Formats: sequence, C-alpha cells, structure tokens
Amino acid sequence: MDKFNICFISGKLGDVDGVSLEVDKWIEVLVGMGHEIFTIAGAYSSSIKHVKQENCLELGQIRFDSNEQKYFEKLVFPHMSKHPPHLSIDRKEVILDELVEKGSEVASLIYDFIQQKEIDVLIGENTNAMPMSLLVGIAVHNLATEKRMAVIFHHHDFWWERSRFSHNHIEAFLNQIMPPVDLGVEHVVISSYAEHILRSIKRVNPHVIHNCEDFEHPPVRDEYNSHFREDFGFKEDDLLFVQPTRVVPRKRIEDSVELVARYIEKYKDEASRVHFLISLYEGDETAHDYLSEIQTLAERKGVKLHFIADRVESLRRDDKKLGRIYTNRDVLVNADIVTYLPVWEGFGNALLEAVAARVPIVTTTYLVYKTDIKMCGFRNIEIRDNYNRNGELVFEEKNLTDMNRVLNNRALSDEMTEENYNIAAREFSFSMLKKKLQSILDEYGDEIKASGK
Repeated sequence: MDKFNICFISGKLGDVDGVSLEVDKWIEVLVGMGHEIFTIAGAYSSSIKHVKQENCLELGQIRFDSNEQKYFEKLVFPHMSKHPPHLSIDRKEVILDELVEKGSEVASLIYDFIQQKEIDVLIGENTNAMPMSLLVGIAVHNLATEKRMAVIFHHHDFWWERSRFSHNHIEAFLNQIMPPVDLGVEHVVISSYAEHILRSIKRVNPHVIHNCEDFEHPPVRDEYNSHFREDFGFKEDDLLFVQPTRVVPRKRIEDSVELVARYIEKYKDEASRVHFLISLYEGDETAHDYLSEIQTLAERKGVKLHFIADRVESLRRDDKKLGRIYTNRDVLVNADIVTYLPVWEGFGNALLEAVAARVPIVTTTYLVYKTDIKMCGFRNIEIRDNYNRNGELVFEEKNLTDMNRVLNNRALSDEMTEENYNIAAREFSFSMLKKKLQSILDEYGDEIKASGK
C-alpha cells in the first residue's frame, strides 16, 4: 500500500463546524493507515490532533473573515451587503481580474509549502464548493489546473444552495471553479443527493463518503463530563433538551423552540424541569442577529434557553475564568433528548454524534435524511418536513406523545438508542471510512505519483 504526504486545506480548521469535524476524522483514519498529514488553514481554532505543528501552515488571506474576503464579498454577493454597489460590466471585469490575481498570489504561497514539504496530494475541504474563502478556491483550482497538482475536492455543500451566494456578479466564474470539471482531479461528496446533483449539473462522477463517527470509541459519562449538570446549575432530574448545532437559520432553531414550548404546555407537570440548550456558537451563515431572535422567541414562549457555546469547544480544557470547557460529545452524553429540525443539511454530523452518545433524537425528515439515513432503519422521533404558509414546521400531537414516552420510559429509550447505535456503527463507522479512502487513493494513486514527478 502506497504511503502519501497528504495536505488538507480549508479557510478554517480545528473548530466545531461540520467541515472541521470531518477533517479531524479523516486525519485520524489516514494517520492510522500510515500517511503523513499536513494542513493549511486561514485560521486554527485549536491544534489539530495527529498533526505535527511544523506540518501546519496558517494563511490569514484565506480566512472566512479576512479583509480580502470581506472586500470581495461586498462587491460580488449583493445579499452580503445592506447597500450593495451598482456595478457596470467593465467594473465587474476589473473586480474579477483583481480577484484572480489575489488568488494566484495565494496559490504561489501554497505551492511553496507543497514543494518544501514534498506533499503528494491536496484535499480541498469545501474550498471549491462554497465561496466563503474565494482566494483559496481560486488558489486550489490554479494548483490543480496550472501546476497539475493532484487534488481531491471534498464537497460538503454547494454555493447555489445558499441564497446569499446564489445571487452574485461572478456566476460564470463560480461555475468554472466551484466545483471544477477539469481532468486529473477527484471529487468526493457526502450524500447520494449531492452525487446526483454533480452528475447532472457537472457531468462528473464523484465518490460518496457519508459523514462518519468513531463508534469504536463513543462518548460516555466519565469523571470529567459528569460535572456538566453541576457546572451549569442543572439538577439530576432536570430534562435537558439539547440542540447540538451552530446557530444558523437553516438549522431552524425556532422550530425547536416551538416544539419545546408545545411540550411544556402539554405536560405542565414537567415544565419546571425542562431546559433547552444550544451548544454551539452563532455560525458564519447568519446575516442578521438570528440568535437574538431565538432568545426573544424562547422568552415569549416560556422556554428556559441556555446558550452555552462559550463553554463548548473541539477539545476539553480548563479555563481560568469559565472553568471546565466541554466538547459537544460531553454535552450530548448529558442530554435527555436531542432536537434536530433542519430544513436543509448536507448530511447530519450532529445527528450521528447524538446516535453515538446514545441519546433519543427528534428530527425532521429533511431531504438527505430521507435519501441516505432513514432507509438504514433508524428509530427516531420523526417530524415530516411539512411547512405551513408562514413557513412554520407543522407538528402533530403524536410527536409530543412520542417524546413524552421516550423521556419517561428508560427501557424504551435504551432500546431505541442501542438499536440506532448498532445501525450507525455498521453504516457510518471509521472502518467504512477507511475502506472508502483506501479505494480512492488506490484508484487515484497513479495520478498522485505522476503529479509528484
């Protein structure tokens, strides 16, 4: 089996977002397979496990919030600015030329690192699917097409799926590089739906590698996370409804708040014990003060909301001011039930994390859930992705009674979560990830070797 120097590149790594989490998992598996790993990122929220510090390069120009990104965003994505400028055709061409020039400069910096570290293959993590760092997208495309660098594009979601990017002044250019269709590169997507879209629109044949989870080492209650309830002032018999996601509109957290509100209205004897926790930070997909809206709604509905993102990171640590810093896995093993009601997801990382933590899940039947997850046989409390004229998720009385049964019947809860765990351990495990990565590297191996020469 060939061993390669593999470099991951992204605008952000070491964080708690889905892309960062999947990169961490790929790195762990690839290191176990004997490959040497390198990373390039605009920002590191924490150190990358299994990667030497000298193998990590930080390039501020490719941060999601870099000055360069913010400058070009305001010009080419009208929905990203309150007062978007009017651009003539000539002005658009000048902006595009400037953008390409800046991207080429970044490509040169990356190429220097590639030569210095003798990197064999680059893995672009959403670099050429979502224009949250335009410069890195241009740079990686240049490396693949001009330097003939071996590149695997790992796409988690696409720009045309986001309203703030779908209306833009550089559509032809985005179609060219996000994602590209050039020969000599490989594409990986995270769902069969995304595979279908790329086949239909781009006429490429991507590999499908679903999000996965380390089911051989699942999160469990231990001496560290057993202090969670005490640290946040919760009682042992409190009912913790956990939203284990970032605060972004497509997660439809307002629907989760409404669901909790209806539950405490129906089961008044439990209302005082019910707490709704949001574990992760306000995401970079939020163009307005979405969190404030959620907080206002929760207060109006009488839902006790706890936003605990300042105490949740990708790695455990002790903070002198805040105390114990937990991971999302620590939060989940202390949850009584998880709410996961997105209108759209690329796959469902948080869902798999909840399954691994053996927590009952209330989920919408969003598109990818129906195409890639539901058919595996999971036993979740499912709410049809059915929305009324006002765009509100339609709940049924059965949703509430099912939740109550699970929360008050430990045997039923254990039966459901154990069955879900066994299914996920079979379908979405690290062993499955290893097989698929090995298959891709075997298939792409000659191209990687040729690129090195």
